[in-house]
Amino acid sequence: MVRHIVTFKLNGSPDERRRVAQEFVNALLKLPTLIPVLKDMEAGVNVNPAEDWDVALVAAVDNLDDVATYANHPAHLAAAAIVAPYKVSRACVDFIVGTSGKNL
Repeated sequence: MVRHIVTFKLNGSPDERRRVAQEFVNALLKLPTLIPVLKDMEAGVNVNPAEDWDVALVAAVDNLDDVATYANHPAHLAAAAIVAPYKVSRACVDFIVGTSGKNL
């Protein structure tokens, strides 16, 4: 299984960032019912005011091909369009669960 972890940093006023972040999270949480390769999806708005990143998501799929399938699915593209005008930075890590780095 592959764990897909992504964080987003947004621009705008604090209220704007929270509004967009929550709208994005709401869209992300619907994706497992729309994209069959998604085994699980968690997403949330950062509640720690001492940190700069606004949104984090953790998804589970069977393999890296499924990450690509998910990334190119129309429902995911629609969700991504919510944050596109506000996105300053995005960071992503995909790792194989349970290998403790042995997949390197």
